[in-house]
Amino acid sequence: MGLSLGASRTLRTPGRALSCEGWSLPSYLSVLVALGNLGLPLVTLWGRLAPGKGERAPIRVVQALSVVGTALLAPLWQQVAPVAGQDHSVAFLTLALVLALACCASNVTFLPLLSHLPPPFLRSFFLGQGLSALLPCVLALAQGVGRLECPPAPTNSTPGPPHYFPERFSASTFFWTLAALLVTSAAAFQGLLLLLPLPPSAPTEGLGPGRGAGAPGAEEEAAEGEASPLQEQPFQAAGTTPCRDPEAHRLLSARSACLLGLLAVTNALTNGVLPAVQSFSCLPYGRLAYHLAAVLGSAANPLACFLAMGMLCRSLAGLGGLSLLGLLFGAYLMMLAVLSPCPPLVGTTAGTVLVVLSWVLCLGLFSYVKVAAGSLLHGGGRPALLAVGVAIQVGSLLGAVAMFPPTSVYHVFHSGKDCVDLCGP
Repeated sequence: MGLSLGASRTLRTPGRALSCEGWSLPSYLSVLVALGNLGLPLVTLWGRLAPGKGERAPIRVVQALSVVGTALLAPLWQQVAPVAGQDHSVAFLTLALVLALACCASNVTFLPLLSHLPPPFLRSFFLGQGLSALLPCVLALAQGVGRLECPPAPTNSTPGPPHYFPERFSASTFFWTLAALLVTSAAAFQGLLLLLPLPPSAPTEGLGPGRGAGAPGAEEEAAEGEASPLQEQPFQAAGTTPCRDPEAHRLLSARSACLLGLLAVTNALTNGVLPAVQSFSCLPYGRLAYHLAAVLGSAANPLACFLAMGMLCRSLAGLGGLSLLGLLFGAYLMMLAVLSPCPPLVGTTAGTVLVVLSWVLCLGLFSYVKVAAGSLLHGGGRPALLAVGVAIQVGSLLGAVAMFPPTSVYHVFHSGKDCVDLCGP
């Protein structure tokens, strides 16, 4: 399921063709992701107008928007138009907004659906989200974006312009590959729906007229559902229902409020604050450092999900401690961004290793906290997982909105230039 959700989050790499936005491109995309929260009222409106219809129809709309938006990026991504007297990548940013709408709405559609399933499905969902960011990053690394060669600097003269090597395959091919990945994910989800048992709260969902619980043939369908491989869970085999955590069920309890707060803060940092300054913290150390931080940081997400599957921290104090440790790494990255383009240890191997390692550990810790907090709230059922989705989106929105003025309006962070040493004596 989660593979169809995170592809739009991999568009933050500032490519040479997108020179209109330059190093500020991640900030623009973070704001567009924040504007994608406009999809939340639409999902809420659907719930009001079609009560009892479930989340399957909105999920199909989300998947369709993702596929269409990514497919249109392939031919249109490089179209530029003047806005307020400056050239901007209008088509790219517009389609990124479409993907953001789909991505933001996904958390409040997929997560409530998962309330009918055992907890391992929730962790698999977060794992899929992590892989959906990792796979395109690996593809971008294989593409060889940003490879350049600096000409030798003549004595007492300005060095010539950098020589950029062509990519191994075009950006259009990259986006077509992403579109194929999303189509595969959507098809896999539809196949999963055929195997899933019907939600107990809506036993007739998806059945046509005359196919209710007492209609002819319903008993045969129920028998087929009992044989579904996804129902081979211990609590179902014993003829019982999944247990509910009383503490998680009470959303107003102090424990649940703290877990939702952790989700909001960690998503504000990982989806809004830190992505907006990733280019400023990494690119002073070179494009290789930037791409390694992006790819290995994305790899930390699914690794954290795998770790949560086998070793889940259920202590609120433990999750708080992990969050504080992640905040320390995040503070170091923010310091590097503020000091850009001349942060400490620039031009050294130690500086490159530190910035990449900080990104990996920061994103890995926060990813683990998000999965663990979501898993602990799973016991509260659909209302709790709906609250999880809202906390994720509200945190992401606040983080992105908070970072747009300093990055794109007041220019607190400064970018460097390829093959130009701005930090020399």
